[in-house]
Amino acid sequence: MQHENLWAPWRLAYLRRLDERRRSTGPEQEASINFLAEYWAHPELDEAQHVIHRSDRGMILLNRYPYANGHLMAALGHPQPALLDYEADDRLAFWHLVEVAMDLVKKVLQPQGINMGINLGAAAGAGLPEHVHAHVVPRWGGDTNFMTVTGDVRVTPASLEEMAQMYRTALPELLG
Repeated sequence: MQHENLWAPWRLAYLRRLDERRRSTGPEQEASINFLAEYWAHPELDEAQHVIHRSDRGMILLNRYPYANGHLMAALGHPQPALLDYEADDRLAFWHLVEVAMDLVKKVLQPQGINMGINLGAAAGAGLPEHVHAHVVPRWGGDTNFMTVTGDVRVTPASLEEMAQMYRTALPELLG
């Protein structure tokens, strides 16, 4: 079945927020808006910000504007624009967070596949080029373009709060 439109209404709120920030801070300050660094600086807000796990170096959180239900992100607390800008022990901690995120997705959602990706730099599609982060996106046969809704795909949506609770419940067993 061919569709003329693919709807992703959650993206509009994200785009409007970006525009508001650009207008309020001006283009010279735009790069300084880093929600990951803000989340890292405020662990007391983890539940509200959908941070699922926090280690001594980084965190795993739900993407507020997901490509698919259960879309996670992993990031170190202190920002660097490129993976190789981090020291080796930081890169090891980063990959550990990515592995935990992948395990969570597999255990909780049991997808048919997982996309894991890192966009380095604005030209590569990074929406936050000053802070390296990985995306862990559950996938099922028939979905395309990381969209949650496409033709003939059954979707079982869950709110961010529900998804966060599911992940947080499964986390202790994975961390042992």
